[in-house]
Amino acid sequence: MTNSSKDGTGGGARRRAYIGSFTEAGGPGLTVAEVEPGTGALKVVHATDAVANPSYLALSPGGDVLYAVSETEEGAVAAFSLADPVRPELLGGPVPVRGDGPTHLAVAGARLLTANYGSGSVSALRIRTGGLPGEPVEVFAHRGSGPVADRQAGPHAHCVVPDPSGRWVLSADLGTDAVWIYALEPPAGAPCPAGRAPLRPGSGPRHLVFHPRGDRAYVLNELAPTVTICHWDAATGTLRAVDETRVVPPDAGAGTYPSAPVVSADGRFLWAANRGDDSIATLALDASGDAAVLRGTVPCGGHWPRDLSAHPDGGVLYAANERSGEVAWFTVDTQTGIPALAGSVAVAAASCVVVA
Repeated sequence: MTNSSKDGTGGGARRRAYIGSFTEAGGPGLTVAEVEPGTGALKVVHATDAVANPSYLALSPGGDVLYAVSETEEGAVAAFSLADPVRPELLGGPVPVRGDGPTHLAVAGARLLTANYGSGSVSALRIRTGGLPGEPVEVFAHRGSGPVADRQAGPHAHCVVPDPSGRWVLSADLGTDAVWIYALEPPAGAPCPAGRAPLRPGSGPRHLVFHPRGDRAYVLNELAPTVTICHWDAATGTLRAVDETRVVPPDAGAGTYPSAPVVSADGRFLWAANRGDDSIATLALDASGDAAVLRGTVPCGGHWPRDLSAHPDGGVLYAANERSGEVAWFTVDTQTGIPALAGSVAVAAASCVVVA
C-alpha cells in the first residue's frame, strides 16, 4: 500500500462483502466474500440465486438484515437475515414494489425505499417486525423529461439516498435532470414529496453522495461525464447546484457513462467510477467542499464498473466490473487519494458491493 497505513481496514476486524449481480446475464445472484483484515482482499465463500437480478443491496441500520432489489420489469425487493453472515437466509419471498426496474434502495425511517428506473418512481414499503418489507404504502411518480431524446423521454429515478440529518431523502432522476426531495414526516418517518432541485439540462443525474460534514452533496451525472457540486440545507430541505466538474480528462472521448461516487471519510477526496472509459477518477476537494479538481484516473481493473464502494474502515475501494465479471479492490494513497489495483475476484455480471 503506497504511503498508506497497513491497518487502514481495521486490523483484525472480521468483515464480509455482499456482492449483487444480474442473474439474467449469468451472475450468481447474491455472493458472500470474506474480507481479509489489513488488505481488504476478497475470498468468495457462498452464493445464492434465491432472488432474480439482485443488482443493488443495502444493510438495515442494525446490520442484521440485507435488502436487495430485484431489478426486473415488475420490480421487487427481498430481505435476507444475516444471523449467519456467511449464508444469508431469505426472509419470505420477494415483495413487488409497484414499479419497474428498481435500481437502488435504502432504509429511511420506518420505510424501505426503492428508486424505480423503468417507471420513474419512488416506492416506500413499511418495514415489519423482523425486518420483513411489507407491501408498498406509497408510490411517488416523478414527472418530466429532458433534451436527450433516447434517454430522457420520461422520468428515470436512479437512486434514493437519506441525508445525514435523517430528515430527508433525495432521489436523483436521470430522465428529468433533477434531484427530487422527500421529507421524512414524524413520528413513523413516512416520506412526503417536498420539492425538486433542477440540474443542467441533459446532464442525466444518476447517483449522489454527501460530504461527511453533511452540507454538500455531489451528484454524479451519467449523460455528461461530470459531477455537480451542490449546497445542501438540512434545515429547509433545499439543494442548490453551485458547480460542475468533469470526472474524465478532456481527451477521454465520447462513450463515458459515470456510475457511482464515493467521498472519503475525511472529506478530502471524491472518487467516481466511469463506465466506457473503464476508469476510477480521483478528485481532490477543498476545505469548503465547493471545489473539486480532477487529479487523474486509473483503470478500473476490468470493464464497465457499475458500482464503486469503500471499505468502512478506509484505505480500500471496491469496483464491481459488470461486463468483465469481477470485483476489483484498490489500496488508496493517503496523500494523493490515487487508488492502486491490488487484486480481484471473479463474480459474473457484478453490479454492487457492500462491506459489513
